[in-house]
Amino acid sequence: MPSSKVKAYELQSKSKNDLTKQLSELKNELLSLRVQKILGGSASKLTRINVVRKSIARVLTVMNQKQRQNLREFYKNKKYLPLDLRPKKTRAIRRRLTKHESSLKTLKQKKKDTHFPIRKYAVKA
Repeated sequence: MPSSKVKAYELQSKSKNDLTKQLSELKNELLSLRVQKILGGSASKLTRINVVRKSIARVLTVMNQKQRQNLREFYKNKKYLPLDLRPKKTRAIRRRLTKHESSLKTLKQKKKDTHFPIRKYAVKA
């Protein structure tokens, strides 16, 4: 495993198999570094633990982003979306009537509008 930290933009282009392979390599490296820590390894190895942990986090983040993107593509033209892919907003906004629902008129209101239209007055000039 190279000693430089993993860049997120480099991970974006990798396939899922490559990412899982890299993840397992990083986890093994972290394991060996933790063993070194117990055995009293050099300071450079101990500082490397933090870099490896962050690299693992980056790989996992990219994997999750890719998975969510694939799910978004899959559910693009479906009627319902999974809850975690729907916009969060606030509870009140989610429960609010949609624009279409709020513009609808009841049957009684429709009848009232047809039978008693707004009166038109001729204004004297």
